[in-house]
Amino acid sequence: MIPTWYVTFEIRQRGILPRQRSPRETRTFATEDEAKLFARAKLDEGLSVFAGTINPHVPRRVIPASDIHAWLSDGGGPPPSEAPSIE
Repeated sequence: MIPTWYVTFEIRQRGILPRQRSPRETRTFATEDEAKLFARAKLDEGLSVFAGTINPHVPRRVIPASDIHAWLSDGGGPPPSEAPSIE
């Protein structure tokens, strides 16, 4: 399957290294679910994470670090705290 999602995360610097040009790494995934699983793991490590779709995939989506938690909790329905009550 062709990758359509990417997740970019910060890389922890180890030891004394010369200044790096980009302290980030990107991985690609075939599905949004795979990307979410990976992003959750990196977020749990305390890393800054952002994600999105790879061009020319349409619709184009970019998920900034500030929206990652909402994207990870998006299961297609309302969050558990907002689920309608059944009486």
